Amino acid sequence: QVQLVESGGGLVQAGDSLRLSCAASGRTLSRYTMGWFRQAPGKEREFVAAISSSAGNSYYADSVKGRFTISRDNAKNTGYLQMNSLKPADTAVYYCASGGRVWLPVTAPGRYDLWGQGTQVTVSS
Repeated sequence: QVQLVESGGGLVQAGDSLRLSCAASGRTLSRYTMGWFRQAPGKEREFVAAISSSAGNSYYADSVKGRFTISRDNAKNTGYLQMNSLKPADTAVYYCASGGRVWLPVTAPGRYDLWGQGTQVTVSS
């Protein structure tokens, strides 16, 4: 079965850190661009970060640049999103996604054909 499974979400205080994981099965993550998106209640899904298949390129939304880091462990076929200095505005369901062999456009949800079920991140003030 081809799937992505996120984990690592939770309830934290502002300024804390969390690391989200995205474990893949049935697909080799390193062959595709991997992205992280998030969706807050009442808002549209928004792009957070992406890493290229070669891991030579990464790209971040302005709102998380300098605080979040995307990475991938090819041996474990798992992607990560390290989130530091969390803010209440980061509260959302976070989704990992995989798809597309070319780098651009990384922010478009439509270029990703495989999505995880999401993990909740709640940041209290």
